[in-house]
Amino acid sequence: MLRGQTLPWRAALQQASRPFIPRPLLAPSRYNVTARSILNASRLHRSLPTSRAFSSSSIRRREKPPPGDEKDDPAQKEQKDANEEKDVERAPDARRKAADPSGKQGSSHESGAPTSGFARRKEKAGADKEQRGLEEDSKKDGNAVEGKGNSSDTPSPIPVNGGSDSRPSGANNGGNEDGGKKSKKGSGEKALQKPSVPEVYPQVMAIPIAKRPLFPGFYKAITIRDPNVAAAIQDMMKRGQPYVGAFLFKDENADGDVIENLDDVYDVGVFAQITAAYPLRGEASGVTAVLYPHRRIKVSSLLPPSDAAKAGTTEEKTSERRGDVVASFEEGTAELAPKDHYEPTSFLRKYPVSLVNVENLAEEPYDKKSAIIRAVTSEIVNVCKEIASLNPLFRDQISAFYTDQFPGNLSDEPAKLADFAAAVSAGELNEMQEVLELMNIEERLPKALVVLKKELMNAQLQSKISKDVEAKIQKRQREYWLMEQMKGIKRELGIESDGKDKLVEKFKEKAEKLAMPDAVKKVFDEELNKLAHLEPAASEFNVTRNYLDWLTQIPWGQKSVENFGIQHAVKVLDEDHYGLKDVKDRILEFIAVGKLRGTVEGKILCLVGPPGVGKTSIGKSIARALNRQYYRFSVGGLTDVAEIKGHRRTYVGALPGRIIQALKKCQTENPLILIDEIDKIGRGHQGDPSSALLELLDPEQNSSFLDHYMDVPVDLSKVLFVCTANVTDTIPRPLLDRMELIELSGYVADEKMAIAQRYLAPAARELTGLKEVDVSLTEEAVEELIKSYCRESGVRNLKKQIEKVYRKAAYKIVRDLGEDVLAEEKALTDEGKAVQEESQKETESPDSKSPVDPEKSTTETPRVALKVPESVQLSIGKDSLTDYVGPPIFTADRLYDTFPPGVTMGLAWTSMGGAALYVESILENALTPQSRPGIDITGNLQNVMKESSQIAYSFAKSVMAKQFPENRFFEKAKLHMHCPEGAVPKDGPSAGITMATSLLSLALNHPLDPTIAMTGELTVTGKVLRIGGLREKTVAARRAGAKKIIFPADNMSDWLELPENIKEGIEGHAVGWYSEVFDILFTDLDKGAANNIWQKQLAEKPEKKSNEVEEDE
Repeated sequence: MLRGQTLPWRAALQQASRPFIPRPLLAPSRYNVTARSILNASRLHRSLPTSRAFSSSSIRRREKPPPGDEKDDPAQKEQKDANEEKDVERAPDARRKAADPSGKQGSSHESGAPTSGFARRKEKAGADKEQRGLEEDSKKDGNAVEGKGNSSDTPSPIPVNGGSDSRPSGANNGGNEDGGKKSKKGSGEKALQKPSVPEVYPQVMAIPIAKRPLFPGFYKAITIRDPNVAAAIQDMMKRGQPYVGAFLFKDENADGDVIENLDDVYDVGVFAQITAAYPLRGEASGVTAVLYPHRRIKVSSLLPPSDAAKAGTTEEKTSERRGDVVASFEEGTAELAPKDHYEPTSFLRKYPVSLVNVENLAEEPYDKKSAIIRAVTSEIVNVCKEIASLNPLFRDQISAFYTDQFPGNLSDEPAKLADFAAAVSAGELNEMQEVLELMNIEERLPKALVVLKKELMNAQLQSKISKDVEAKIQKRQREYWLMEQMKGIKRELGIESDGKDKLVEKFKEKAEKLAMPDAVKKVFDEELNKLAHLEPAASEFNVTRNYLDWLTQIPWGQKSVENFGIQHAVKVLDEDHYGLKDVKDRILEFIAVGKLRGTVEGKILCLVGPPGVGKTSIGKSIARALNRQYYRFSVGGLTDVAEIKGHRRTYVGALPGRIIQALKKCQTENPLILIDEIDKIGRGHQGDPSSALLELLDPEQNSSFLDHYMDVPVDLSKVLFVCTANVTDTIPRPLLDRMELIELSGYVADEKMAIAQRYLAPAARELTGLKEVDVSLTEEAVEELIKSYCRESGVRNLKKQIEKVYRKAAYKIVRDLGEDVLAEEKALTDEGKAVQEESQKETESPDSKSPVDPEKSTTETPRVALKVPESVQLSIGKDSLTDYVGPPIFTADRLYDTFPPGVTMGLAWTSMGGAALYVESILENALTPQSRPGIDITGNLQNVMKESSQIAYSFAKSVMAKQFPENRFFEKAKLHMHCPEGAVPKDGPSAGITMATSLLSLALNHPLDPTIAMTGELTVTGKVLRIGGLREKTVAARRAGAKKIIFPADNMSDWLELPENIKEGIEGHAVGWYSEVFDILFTDLDKGAANNIWQKQLAEKPEKKSNEVEEDE
């Protein structure tokens, strides 16, 4: 919008500057306010006529015209009518607007009522009368200026820029566009009133602003979203009082259009004029207001809105609207009721807005010839020139500022120069406000210079970044054009080579070294021919190139030279692992067959065992013993078939499967591939990977394995596959059928002791830096660790505990001896010192003498191990073990020294190895003839053991009925069977004979031998079935102090395979029927006494006769 908005400005704009009308001014509903639009509008205004001033003095004259103005001058009216006719011809819209200053005619025009030119002259008579009164008042006040055109249709101009001059153009010279020549009719020149702004405006509506303050003389567009404030601005524009106070929020993140508390804003702001207001796009009540600050003001008090204003509505419903607030303002101004004492902002009290009492701030007098002011002014000018040379937009701002504010010399207006420097800079909020608040020019100029200097630094940084980016782009562009020119020159000379020929030759050389099958060779030739005819820029070129690269990376016909030495294999396997006789024997058999045949076919082995027994590490030892390449990948949680068989080449970023990748890495056709955690393979929406392994692990099919990416048959029959699993229950049966199972039952205490002494303890000493220190872990301590801390089948936890012991020992040595004793300079050996000195000479820089921050410094100097004195000795025994690993986790397995009737010791197998499983049975209630039989079973038993308990209960009753018919114990006994440690779930088919024995022991009231343990499943007919984990159960029996073990006869082969060190001191009894178990357990039983043991409790008492009852009475 233009500075100094007036009533008929559109008419004047159409008459004088029609070719230069900005489009946003004609379509305000689509106009976006920007800094550039404000600048253009301010420039355009200097060549346009202005209309009535928005000064309170003008409005008061209109309300109370002076005496003598009631009469009209006929000659003057005639001249105005003549000009009106010409205006109607050139701009009928402008004539209609100017004919009715009150705005009534504009309203009728908008409503669509037709009005003739003669009727308009009649209606305009009253307005002309008032206009002449205003002109005479202007002459009396001495504010008139000479105009070169006929200005009878043009009222007084708008106040612009405080009191700056307005330059009238030839817009109103009867339609002439010569910029100031007299009209042909020779009409006399009329005086134009100079724009003015009220010098004293004690009360204004306050608008808070954020981010940066406003400075006098510089436009600023702000957004008003509060509907009450927006309505108040519309009312102010209609009334011709577009003056507000703008004050900066103290908080940068604050937002709002109403000041609730004076502490929220700075008390120094600016007195600003609203030059334009536009509705916000997409919002019904918000406006964008363009402010032009005139001077500095200071708040003295805040007037809170009245209760009526808060309660009332502030929304104005208008049926006629032209898209912006300016339109309603152009059509006319509201008539104000005459008052004896006029208050310009009294109408704002009906709105809940911020009203403040303000006072003007005057600048302190200063000497324009002061050396300080001249020097700082000159420096500001120089900085502005530097910024202008770096930023073209800043150059435009300086040009506009110089044109508007400095008709003379720059040094004559240092205050405006300081404001300009702060207004165009992006400084801190407090710095900008400080420039606004300073009234002393000598203090304001340095502050503004500091802010401008920061803007210069930002401009320099932006310029540097821009130049760097431009240089990089130019460099790349230059390289690109040079490469294109070079290609063109080579093409013209016939020596063009894009590297494709070399690539084809490279693939041919690789293929010649490989023994590709015929089918693969055919595909290779086809793809190579395809690559030769493709352009390097084509997307298919890279796909074909990657495929040929993979095709030539597969080791076609290349094999590792295998070692068939039995002694070598035994040595390697024994070095890496202790025990595991079954696995070692199978590998030795594999080597023996290969030695006899002269070649070795691929096999699929599956090692099944608990965690920590060495399944994964044994695969690496097998590869070393056979002299084969080793590759391992895990399928635990794998859900994508493409990981096994690859992706199709049609997909972006496709790759072969893990098997082809293994061949590429090993570069041999006969590696050992370890597939880990095969029992934990998953299944997802991408397919079932376990089904994809069927082809891979089938010796009859994997000789022509087809990968989705390679799409050629690959021979995997020479690959030795070793799979590992913890259990076989989750492995699909078709996949399990293709593998040769080797069970690893775990380590017993003796094996753990040997492993700890041979492998774990030396490795832990070296890991903790105690290899050369006299620190020993006694056998008793290791045995205690195995017995009380590490009962699992594997040795992984035992390794952790031994490492923990040695870490504590290292800490104890350093703590007891102290750092002074172990100073690095003294403890280093001569060799270590030489290494460090040489490394320091290489890394030191002769120029680097600045102090180094130890927290941020880095070094490549190697650390050499410290030498512990030889006098340091430490022995860790059984008694001091708790100081290193804490109290024991497991206590003694033996719960009873002697068994009461109903208690038996069974054997169980868990992931922690074997364990003693006690079964306890008691009689809940005393036996009476009226007792009801029953049994309760507790101990966190799962489904299989619950069925075993029911079978044992039924079988025990049948045994008592057959062998002890007089014993009616189960007919009347209410029993309770329990397995201790109820927090541990228990399941498995091996506790049948134990439960039956517990019930029979209670029924016969016969305690059992506490040194006898048993295991075996029972049928209802008394058959003892096969069980598993006999090795672990035997170890658990020894640990619990058992001397005899009863096990099924079907497990006799397992018993015979047990090492002698495990069976030492234990007598084994293989049984096929429970009668054999009964004979072993109840050898000293008196059957006659057992048959009648409960006869007394179950005997019925004789009933008393009737005469005896009477005698008793």
